[in-house]
Amino acid sequence: MKYVIAVIVFLAVVVLWSASYKTDPTEQVIIIQFGKPVGEVVSEPGLHFKLPFIQEARRFDRRLLAWDGDPNQIPTRGREFISVDTTARWRIVDPLLFLKSVRDESGAQSRLDDIIDSVVRDNISSTDLVEIVRSKSWHVDPDDIDRIATADETEDLLTKKVEVGREQLEDNILEEAAKLMPQYGIELVDVRIKRLNYVPSVQQQVFQRMISERERIAQQFRSEGEGRSSEILGQTEREKAEILSEANRKAEVIRGTAEAEATRTYNEAYAKDPEFFAFYRTIESYSQSIGKGTVLVIGTDSDYFRYLRRVKPEGVDFLEKKTTGGDEKAGDAVTNE
Repeated sequence: MKYVIAVIVFLAVVVLWSASYKTDPTEQVIIIQFGKPVGEVVSEPGLHFKLPFIQEARRFDRRLLAWDGDPNQIPTRGREFISVDTTARWRIVDPLLFLKSVRDESGAQSRLDDIIDSVVRDNISSTDLVEIVRSKSWHVDPDDIDRIATADETEDLLTKKVEVGREQLEDNILEEAAKLMPQYGIELVDVRIKRLNYVPSVQQQVFQRMISERERIAQQFRSEGEGRSSEILGQTEREKAEILSEANRKAEVIRGTAEAEATRTYNEAYAKDPEFFAFYRTIESYSQSIGKGTVLVIGTDSDYFRYLRRVKPEGVDFLEKKTTGGDEKAGDAVTNE
């Protein structure tokens, strides 16, 4: 009896386990019997029951789900080929219809690929590139445009108005794609263009054009800088020349004044004793004119040696000065070594 009771209890537990299921607040459940849905959708969280073994609880997420499409190459209305990367958010609002139409999330993702990619392609191909890139409310600063764009591009950016814009384009895509979702039990909540780019075959041309434009702007800045540098250097040289000229003028004035003062002082000093001045200048000329290896052919009675002739044998020369009365007196002594 113990074994029988244990088996009965075990079977009861297995049956109870198979007949019960628990739902989470983020889930909604459909009961499947022999591959077909039966009953209503169970969306209340808690413990629920079903027929054991023959019924299955199929769970569906109630939260927002993400869809990320593959980048597609799409031509704009102006025939510019661009790569468009789109993303969307959706949820399951009718699990029964969702189960019948797409079976599971994998099937829903595949159906979203077809619908959203098609709507995006239709809207992008009928819209100009500037409408896709720019917002309708975007304010263009002329100063910024002048620094980074060519003259033709500046004129286009300033004069061409955006009629649709990026936000309105995304709203149009969402509106058109959402109309096709109720038949699959899906609600499309949001669609956004995640990234726009030129296709690889066009990117190199665009990059080369951007490089050329940046080089043109850089050359313009360099030319303006060189012009400003030349202007500053010219002004500096002019100020330098003015300062040097004024300094030279003042130096000449000071030098002339000093020389005049020196000349006056020399004249006053030499005027007190002209004979001594003549003697001093003659002796000074000997040191400058008679050097090593110098040969002079000159008579001994020349005035050039008149002071040497007065040197006495003892090696001391007394310079004699005549007084106004005719008397002679000894002058200053000069020793010859």
